[in-house]
Amino acid sequence: MSRGPSPTVRRRRLAARLRELRENANLTIDEVGDKLECSASKISRIETGHVGVTPRDVRDMLEVYGVDDDEREALVQLAREARKKGWWHAYNEVFTGSFVGLESDASFLHTHQALLVPGLLQTEAYTRAVIRAIRPDSAEADVELRVRARINRQKLITEESNPPEYWAVLDEAVLHRVVGGPEAMRDQLKKLVELASLPHVTLQIVPFSSGAHAGMEAPFLILGFPEQADPDVVYVENSTSGVYLEQPEDVHRYTLMFDHLRAAALKPDDTVEMVDRTADRLS
Repeated sequence: MSRGPSPTVRRRRLAARLRELRENANLTIDEVGDKLECSASKISRIETGHVGVTPRDVRDMLEVYGVDDDEREALVQLAREARKKGWWHAYNEVFTGSFVGLESDASFLHTHQALLVPGLLQTEAYTRAVIRAIRPDSAEADVELRVRARINRQKLITEESNPPEYWAVLDEAVLHRVVGGPEAMRDQLKKLVELASLPHVTLQIVPFSSGAHAGMEAPFLILGFPEQADPDVVYVENSTSGVYLEQPEDVHRYTLMFDHLRAAALKPDDTVEMVDRTADRLS
C-alpha cells in the first residue's frame, strides 16, 4: 500500500497556497485580519502551518482573495483532510510539533548523528537506556510511553511497503559509547548491520581518522518529499526540541554538508564490517 500525504503535509501544503493567494491578491496579513475581523497573528500562524485551520476559515479567506469556485472547493477539502489525525496523535505527550507527520510522508531521510544511534534504527533496550539518561526525572510510565512511541515510528522503515530512502551517516563515537551495557550495545550494533542490508537503508561511519568534519556542530535530518508542492525541509536538533529550516539556501547548505559527510565516511560495505567487528568485541 502506498503512503499518501499525511495530515501534517496537507496542512503545510495548504498554508503555502494560502500565503501565495494572499500575496497574489496584494493584501497584507493585517488587511486580511481586518476584513475577517480576526487578529493578524492568527493569519500568520495559519500561513506558517503552526496552527490548523477550519474549512470555514479557509472558505472565508479564499472569498477575500477572489479565488474561483473550483479551487475554493479543492482547498476547503484539503483543509478537511489536514484536520484528520495521524497514528502519532495517540502519543501527543511524546511527539510535539510536526516532525513525525513530515517524516511519515518523506520520500527520503538523510540524517547525521555524532553521539547516538538515530531513533529509527534503535533497539528497544537502547531506546530505553537513552530516554532514562536524557530524562532522569521521568516516571517509569513516561519512559515506557516514549519507548512504545519510538517503536511505532520505526515501522516507517521496517514495515512499510513503500518506505523512504533512509541514509544515516554516524560518527565513529556512536559505536564506542556503550549504552545500556555491553549486551544491549552489542544487540544494537547487530541491528545496525541487519538494517543496513535493507535495500532502502544506507549506513556510513565517519572514522576518527577523518579528523574534523562537517557534522560536528549539531545533528540534523534532511526530509525530502515526492511532490514539488512540498519543498524539502531540514530539522536541526538541540537539547530540548528542534528547529525547521525551509528556505532553499538553508536546505542547500545542509545538503552540501551531508554530501561532505558521505565523502568523508567509510563506504557502506566497510562500515558494516566496522560495526560488526565492534559488536563482536562486546561479546
